[in-house]
Parts: sequence; structure tokens; C-alpha cells
Amino acid sequence: MKKRFLLMLGMIVLVSMIIVGCSGEEATTDDPANDDGTETTDTTTGSGGKLAEVMDRGHLIMGSNNTLPGFGYLNSAGEEEGFDVELGQVMATAIFGDKDAIEYRPLSAQERFTAVQSGEVDVLIRNTTWTLTRDVEVGLAFGPTTFYDGQGMMVPADSGFTTLEDLQGARIGVEQGTTTELNLTDQMRARGVDFEPVLFADRDSLIAAYESGTVDAWTTDQSGLVASYEVLADPSEHVIMDVVLSKEPLGPAVLDGDTRFFEVMYWSIMATIQAEEFGMTSENVDDFLDSEDPDIQRFLGVEPGNGAQLGLEEDFAYQIIKQVGNYGEIFDRNIGAESPFNLERGLNALYTDGGILYSPPFR
Repeated sequence: MKKRFLLMLGMIVLVSMIIVGCSGEEATTDDPANDDGTETTDTTTGSGGKLAEVMDRGHLIMGSNNTLPGFGYLNSAGEEEGFDVELGQVMATAIFGDKDAIEYRPLSAQERFTAVQSGEVDVLIRNTTWTLTRDVEVGLAFGPTTFYDGQGMMVPADSGFTTLEDLQGARIGVEQGTTTELNLTDQMRARGVDFEPVLFADRDSLIAAYESGTVDAWTTDQSGLVASYEVLADPSEHVIMDVVLSKEPLGPAVLDGDTRFFEVMYWSIMATIQAEEFGMTSENVDDFLDSEDPDIQRFLGVEPGNGAQLGLEEDFAYQIIKQVGNYGEIFDRNIGAESPFNLERGLNALYTDGGILYSPPFR
């Protein structure tokens, strides 16, 4: 009898403990929800992180290229200018409300990834291709693709070269530490074409060697080949072959592991695309402030919420468009219709205009 009583008493205590434990778990694991019933997820990295570091410093440090006309180069006044430069200004504007709150650190192809990994730069916006290895092994987190490019080949106009097979036995110049090295080797091997790759530390020395005849051809992204016409002594003596060796999705990147800073990079760039979708430009953005469209109100910060979620001012998107412009303005000014290069938008047009650019909703 005594044993049965003790056994029953133990079972009662055990059941009581389970009930109390379950009640406590329910009380502490309720998921917070927004007013619309959707779950709220905390994606911050704490009160510190890269965003706080940048804000405390008072300016953004961007890894750049200052030798690629159209994308990143020094103008006659010694100032950084170009498509990638303005994308850096977009991010600076989002964080500080000031497009000039940015410092540019010119980096070679070999230096760029180490500079991000070591924290020397906050963001890399330097004609850099998004690949699996760079995403995983190098430890970068790539933002939106800002320029869909492809690798091409430049040859002398009187060379007679029209196909890759014509380059049998040729010396081909390529910049060291870039995806173009591997792409070139893969494409030539697939075609059974023997060639001699000649590696150069930077773009300037590569172009100089090509013009002097040290190499028979040179390869890089097609946008880079087009940009080189600005520095060639006689552009009419050179042609870009009608071949595409690879896909080259170019875009900004930050060090992986800091979700909040990545989100700031991502959504600040997306703001330029969304603005173009709205038909919003640096010239007319003020006209949209009185819009009754809730999507536009949220985008411009008239209806608060977006900025607070990112740790930014509510009008961060408005400031981006007002100070820098939408994606189309940035493109045309630097590499498109208003530039010496006059590049077609192609894949880099909005999805409504035959391209593939598309912004997720700002809500």
C-alpha cells in the first residue's frame, strides 16, 4: 500500500511539472505579429554591426575602380565618376541622407576581396561578377545585379579575326585575378583552340600591351571593352568580336554575416529600380509626395515604417532619388544615351521594357 501511494504521488508531481513547463513555454514563445497578422522576424545583428560602425564613423568607405571609364574613373577634375561610383552614392544617401558622405578606396582586382574581408572597405562596388565561389568561399554577400554583362574579345580591325577559332596560336591578354581568366580557358578548351594567355596586373598595362602589339587580342567584360574606346589612340583600328564567352552579373557586395547591413545595401539599390518603375526621377520626385497611392506613400516615407525596419530615416528612398536619381538616370548619365558610350539598356532595362530589372515591393 505504501509503495502504491508513493508511486501515485510521484506521478502527480511529474504531471504537474510537465503542465507548468508547457505553460511557461507557451508564455515565452508566442511569435509577435504585425497588425495584418503576418509574423515579425528580427533580422538585426544587435545594436552594433557594420551599420552602426559606419554611422559612428560618419561616412561610407567603398572599394572602387578608378581606371574604368563609364563605371569608375577619375575625371578631369580628379574626382571619382561613373556608374558604380553613383551606386556607392546611393548607399551613402540611404545611410546619411548625403550622397557625398563617402570615401572611395581604389582597389585592384587582386586587392578587392581582401579589402572587404579585412574591413578596410564597407562595400565593394567595382565591376565584380557574382559567382558561387565568391559567394561561398570568399565570404561575400552580393546585392542586386546592377549590370548584366558578358565577356567579349577585342582584336585589331585588320586582323581578320571573327571567331574564337581564328585565334588559334594567338597571344591573348587578360587581367589577373578575374573571372575572365577561367572563362577564356574554358571556352578555348571547349573549342580545341590552342592559345597563349598573357596575364597583366591591371587594365591599363593590358591595354598598353595590346596597342603595342605585344598581344594579339585581349578579353574582359563587354562593357569594359566598350569603355576602352575612350583611351585607345585610334578606336577605329579596333573591333569587338561578335562572341560572348560568359555571363557576367555585376553588382555590389558586402562581407557575409551582417544581415542588417546587407539589407541596407540591397534595398537602397532596389529603390533606384522601384523609382524608375513608378516613373519617378530626381526632377519630379517632389510631385509624388502628394500622391494618394499607398505604395508611393510607403516608398517615399510619407507613410512611415520602411525606414525604421532598416535602421534608416523614413525618407531614405526619397533622398536617394532626389540626390542621385533612379536607375535609368544613373545608367544613361554614365554609360547610356547621355554618355560617350551610348550603351543600349538590353537586359538592364525594366521588365516592362524588355529587360529583366524588377524590384520587390517596398512594404
